[in-house]
Amino acid sequence: MSDARFLLVRLGSLGDVVHALPAASALRDRFPGARVDWLVEAKWRRLLEGNPDLDEVITLDRGSLATIGKTAGVLRAKNYTCAIDFQGLYKSSLAAFASRAPKRIGFRSSYAREGLASMFYTDTFNPVGAHKVDHNLTLARGAGAAEAAARFPVTILPEDQAIAERELARHNLADFVVLNPGGGWQSKCWPAEAYGLLSEKLQERYGWRSVLTYGPGEDELAKRVLDASIGPKPVSLPLALGPLMALLRRAKLMISADTGPLHLAAAIGTPVVGLYGPTDPARNGPYGQIDSVVRNARVSETTYRRGASYSPSMISITLEQVLQAAERRLRRAS
Repeated sequence: MSDARFLLVRLGSLGDVVHALPAASALRDRFPGARVDWLVEAKWRRLLEGNPDLDEVITLDRGSLATIGKTAGVLRAKNYTCAIDFQGLYKSSLAAFASRAPKRIGFRSSYAREGLASMFYTDTFNPVGAHKVDHNLTLARGAGAAEAAARFPVTILPEDQAIAERELARHNLADFVVLNPGGGWQSKCWPAEAYGLLSEKLQERYGWRSVLTYGPGEDELAKRVLDASIGPKPVSLPLALGPLMALLRRAKLMISADTGPLHLAAAIGTPVVGLYGPTDPARNGPYGQIDSVVRNARVSETTYRRGASYSPSMISITLEQVLQAAERRLRRAS
């Protein structure tokens, strides 16, 4: 089917885009001569640039009705034969619909985040498997892809590598571990003060400095980590997405709660330890069996509601549990 033309719609966020990458790879494997494009929000575009499974990355500009209309015109001009919406929101399903692809695939209303979004699809599927990656692969198979091992193509550009190397040299860093204390919802974050103590223990045990990464609006969170650190302070490096990818590839280990940078690090191949409470690592954890996860929550505590305070299940994670998980993961990497 070299005449097949696929539009993939996953607008954001970082971890969710990472979890959809294997679906694009599965389509490319099954239809090597097909056109495969991806519609994404501008802030996540860098993650897809250079992906060998994609022909074009199209940015959705939602700045005004005029820019939205312009994007819709671009999509219609591509004459897609199939649009696949991995997001299950009104905005993503409408984008697939706007492409005028005769076949539009998405999740059934019982699974889609906004159930009525499914009215804009011609074909709907219930997800198969436990993990979000498996759910996305269900839709790829609905479009004709075969069963395949998950692949996460991520390209690090030379200019991003140069920025990361410059920052590491500026701080005289060679071997280091990355700590990412943020997580979008505070209920799935580990307390900032705990990261400060963790930094000290990692320095004692392995001789590695910690690099602190965080996103916009998380400056106060980073300050709390630094204030709680005894001895050598973590190096604070709030990097843009491209340089962050280069930094993560250089790291000995990355420790974080369930958030985009954790999934990005796992996709790049960096050893990770994921700290989980309300969300289920079987569904949202690092994909595969090699990385380590710490979770004390009972099944009944699993929820995807966005809490604004630390959850008891995250507070219950001890420093020693995290250090033991780090040791297990590093043994597997050696």
